[in-house]
Formats: sequence, structure tokens, C-alpha cells
Amino acid sequence: MDRTIHFISGLPRSGSTLLGALLRQNPRFQASMSSPMGALTGSMLHTMAPGGETDMLMEESQKPRLLRGLFDAFYADSPAEVIFDTNRGWTARLPLLRDLFPEAKVIACVRDLPWIMDSLERLIRRAPYQPTRLFGGPGQRATVYTRVETLAQANGLVGYAWSALKEAFYGEQADSLLVVDYTLLARAPEKVLGLIYDFIGEPWYDGHDFDAVAFDAPEFDAMLGLDGLHRVRPKVALQDRQTILPPDLFRKYQGMDFWRDVSGSHANVIQATRAGGPAAEESAEKAPFREAGADDAAGS
Repeated sequence: MDRTIHFISGLPRSGSTLLGALLRQNPRFQASMSSPMGALTGSMLHTMAPGGETDMLMEESQKPRLLRGLFDAFYADSPAEVIFDTNRGWTARLPLLRDLFPEAKVIACVRDLPWIMDSLERLIRRAPYQPTRLFGGPGQRATVYTRVETLAQANGLVGYAWSALKEAFYGEQADSLLVVDYTLLARAPEKVLGLIYDFIGEPWYDGHDFDAVAFDAPEFDAMLGLDGLHRVRPKVALQDRQTILPPDLFRKYQGMDFWRDVSGSHANVIQATRAGGPAAEESAEKAPFREAGADDAAGS
């Protein structure tokens, strides 16, 4: 692949779709809400796993060439000079990505877990006649407690992404990881996007419009039974609100934001400091990767 490739990953409901919509405003870039490359890569790795017939019929040196060829084939028709491939599972595959694409960066969008659960619960309650496919049966979707517990399980939508991110954050390839706090991205999109450009080594694009970023994927969301999952409002702004989670459930998932302490990691972090409890989300104030204060926020 003669073009540059980077990856977007992180936690659900944390701004990855918004980030993709912003990056896509640059005509040199291609970014989307998600791609099948994560699943295709996993399937190929499984097929080539040791002990199987396929593994016995190929050399180890052929495996990375096949995987890189998979990316080449998928993006062959794209005119973009820079590709951003999005998948929640990329943070669990940093050693693989480093070997396949040594110069690639991984941008992981994050948000405090109680607010992720709150955001998903709001979407679920908006469609009371449409059971979402996020749950395996009536027992899992019975109450807000069972729903949140299911999402937080190791193989759940939130639990898997959180575990994968933690693996990347403390892994040997963490220097290629940039963690972006959703609150700061929503409050100061131009500042944060500028830091992302710096991190990936690309020149700034003056054509970004933070008042016209609308994106939607109604067919994909309808398949999941969760309308609005990937809907982005035109104007980038943070909407403060009261949580709809019971207080004990909100408190249960507080303090799981391990990315706020970078002392044991080589990862790069753009984050916000917390101000208050379940009544309002964090205020954007601090960015350890580089300073980006709330006073310059694009809107709130």
C-alpha cells in the first residue's frame, strides 16, 4: 500500500464516529464509522493459525504479506492519501499492527464508563418496541441493571472495548497510541483535531467546518435495533445533562478511567479533568499530550 494508514479504536459512544466525520472533511483523508477489516483480519489469522491445514501449506513470511494484501485490496479503489480504518478490536492487535504498518498510529476515543452506559441506555429506551441485538435474550435486557451488566461483561460491547484498550495502553507498542477524551473533543474540536494532526504528522487542513459535521448510518443502526447509534449532530458541542442511571449503578462504574494516570504507560493522552459527579459530564481543562484548555472550546 503506497498510501498512509492509521487506525481509530477505543470505547463505544466516545466520539469515534464524530472523529471520523471530522477527518473525512479533509479531501486527502478517508475515514468512516467502522470497517470490516477487523473481522476479516481476525478470520484470516484464525485460518492461518498453527496446527491447521492452511498453516502447514504456507511459510511464516507469507502471512504478513497476505494480511497487507487484504488492506491493499479493500482500499484499492480509494483515492485518499491517508486511510483511517475504524474498529473496536484494533487496540487488542497493536503488536500485529506495528509489524504490518510500522509507522501507523492508533487513535482511541474514550469517555468515562458511567456516561457510556448512560448514552447507550438512552438509545435503548427511545425504542421500546424494538429489542436491540446487543442482548442475547429477555434476561439480559430485562432491567437497566441487567442491561448495563451485560454491556460491561468481558465479551460485551463496552467490556471488550475497555479491556482491549487497557491492553494497548500498558503494552509495548503504547507509544503509537493516542487516547482522546470525548468531552474535550466535543468542547474544543479544533484544538483537539490539531493535536491529532500533529500526532500523525500531517499538515493542518483549513477547510474543517465544526458547524457542519452531520453523519448518520440508519440502515446499519436499524440492523442492530438501535436507532441513532452512529448519528452525529451538525454542530460539534457538548450537551450537559443529568444521568438517567440509578445513582448506585452510576457509581459502580466510576473510577475505571485508567487512562488518566499515564505513569505506567508510554501512551499519549488528550484528556479532560473531572468536575462533579453524575449531574454533569467533565469539564474540558487539561491535555497531558499537549495543552488545550476549555477557554478555547468551540461550543458547549
